[in-house]
Parts: sequence; C-alpha cells; structure tokens
Amino acid sequence: MSGLMPARAHYFDGDAPVGQPVQPEISGDTLELKLEDGSTIRWPLSEIRQISDSAAKTNPMLRWVNDPLARLVLKDAKFLRDMPNLRRRSPPKGRGRLVAWALAAVAAVALQIGLLIPLLADNLAVLIPPEGERVLGEATLGHIRDALDETGLNPLEVCEVSKGKAALERLVTNLSGKRDFRQDVTVSVLDHEMVNAFALPGGFVVIFRGLIDAADGPDEVAAVLAHEIGHVISRDPTRHALRSAGSIGVLGLLFGDFAGGAAVLLLAERLISAQYSQGAETGADTFAYGVLSQAGINPGALGDMFESMRDKHGDSAGVTSHFLSHPTLSERITASRAVIDPDATYEPSMSDEDWAALQNICG
Repeated sequence: MSGLMPARAHYFDGDAPVGQPVQPEISGDTLELKLEDGSTIRWPLSEIRQISDSAAKTNPMLRWVNDPLARLVLKDAKFLRDMPNLRRRSPPKGRGRLVAWALAAVAAVALQIGLLIPLLADNLAVLIPPEGERVLGEATLGHIRDALDETGLNPLEVCEVSKGKAALERLVTNLSGKRDFRQDVTVSVLDHEMVNAFALPGGFVVIFRGLIDAADGPDEVAAVLAHEIGHVISRDPTRHALRSAGSIGVLGLLFGDFAGGAAVLLLAERLISAQYSQGAETGADTFAYGVLSQAGINPGALGDMFESMRDKHGDSAGVTSHFLSHPTLSERITASRAVIDPDATYEPSMSDEDWAALQNICG
C-alpha cells in the first residue's frame, strides 16, 4: 500500500506555535510526513490516534502515541480508513453534557500543550534563577537513579573511582577552556549499560557507562560530552523540563517548588530520552564542533560516535532516538565531516592512561 495522498495537512511539533505545511504519504505500514525543508517524519499507522477537538470539527487531528506533543491536522479525512486504531468507543448515550465538558477540557489541554506551555517555557527559561535550576536538576537526577535501579533497594550507583573521576574532570576542564558558563557543569557517570548521555537543568550532564564502553576511543566520549554541554549552555533541558511538566512545572518553578513531586517524576522519564528540536540539536552540534576545535580535538569525532550508533541501531531507532531530531544521524555525520580542518593537527582528547582510567571509572 503506497501512494501520494492528495490531502493537505499541517504538522505541529509542540515547539513552534505555528503549524508546518506537510504532504502526507502512506508507505507500507507507515505514514510519512514530508516537510518543506526536505526532511521526513514517520509515524507507524498502527500507532496513530485521532483526537477529538471541538475547534477542528471538519479537520481530523491525529497524534502519534510515542510523541505526546506533536499533532497533525488534516484537510481531508478520506484515507483515515488506512489507519487501523484511530477509532474510539462511542460514549454512553444520555451523557451529552459530560461529553461536551470532556471535549472542552481536551481542547483546553491541547491549547495549553500546543501553544501556551511552549511559549511560556521559552520565555520563563531565561528567568529561572540558577539555584532553582540546580535544585531541579539534582532532584531529577535522584529520581532517575531510583528509576533505573533494577533491585529497587538502592539508587543507581554514580561511578566515582578516583583515577577515572580525575581523568573525567581533566577532560571537562580541557573542553571548557576559558568559556564563561552561566553555572558550573557537573558531569556524572552512572553505572548502567544504556548507551546514552543527556543534560539536566542546572548544569548537570549524565553519561552512562554503556556509552563509554561503546565508544571506539576517548574523542567520541569527548564529542558527546561537548554536545550535551551545548544543551546546558543553551538552557535546552530547562525549556524541555518546563514543556514536559506542563502547568505543574511552570507554576512550581514560578512559586519556588523547584523539586516538586509529580513534575519531577515526569521529568525523570522525559529528560532521559529528550528529543530536542532541529534548531536545538543543530545548535548543540555546532557548539560541540567549536569546543572540540578550540581544545585541539578532531570535531569529526562527534560524527564517528553517531556513525557507530547508526551502524548498531539504525538511523532512527533504539538508543539513537535520543540524539535524533529532524536532522537524521546521517545528515549530522555528514555535517561533522564538513567541519574537519584538513590543515589542522588534532591531538587525542585524553592520554592513554586517562582513557583507561575513564573506562574503569565504575570499578
């Protein structure tokens, strides 16, 4: 089953308040949304749901179950029959008023999530005091450690073997150079096989042991670390936290409850697999290239790490989803190759001794 759909549509990514015109196309069991910039978003047909929205009675609104923010508004509903799980059970008869209130609530939530919260998040992120971000980051890291502990008895261990920790601190110092960070960057290694790294509000960067084990050398770890520091400097984790936590997070941060309950529990899950916008990912990549080049490290190492992930997990699946936004891994690998200076002499980011120590930081 394939063919270009005649219907026009608008795609709302949850970041920008204005929808992007897209041309839907069904290819096999996937709905492909082709954006104007040439990139493609793919939604499995079986995972697409239709949203009831009183503000769009004639235009079906769809969502993908794995993306809580994105919405697709169609101008033509003729091909909805190709999506097997769209329909929901009709509400019981005699409850029209309840249904009306429910639809109004859904519309209000959609407006809040799709428009108000992103706008508030982008504006409030620059107003949150550093100490507030720090407390939020610490609390979120604690919940992540609790959530990933398989025994349920103790938080996931932070790797702190002294030689490895010292080697990591030297690497961070080398990458930081003389840059004026808004707040200190704190890097922690968690003893887990997950191949991942992410940034938290308040200057926290987390690397999993699995990523260090998967790296072909220290430069790849340095490149990923520089990328995540780029998110920290751009305040991306704080913006994502505000959007993910919704009104609970916004009000909590406004009134000083920086580590408040339900919001932090939600953030722990969202931030560990955060998928930032195209601009945020490109910005973090560009920041990493500059940091690596300034430190005398080959900036193409970021592409090397992405290439290893793509070879093991594909271009848009598995652990790579954390690093994947609208620019695919292939595009980002190509971009990293383009910034390599053929006349430059690059040095390893770590000595052999420090790299061995970092590889054994968890003991």
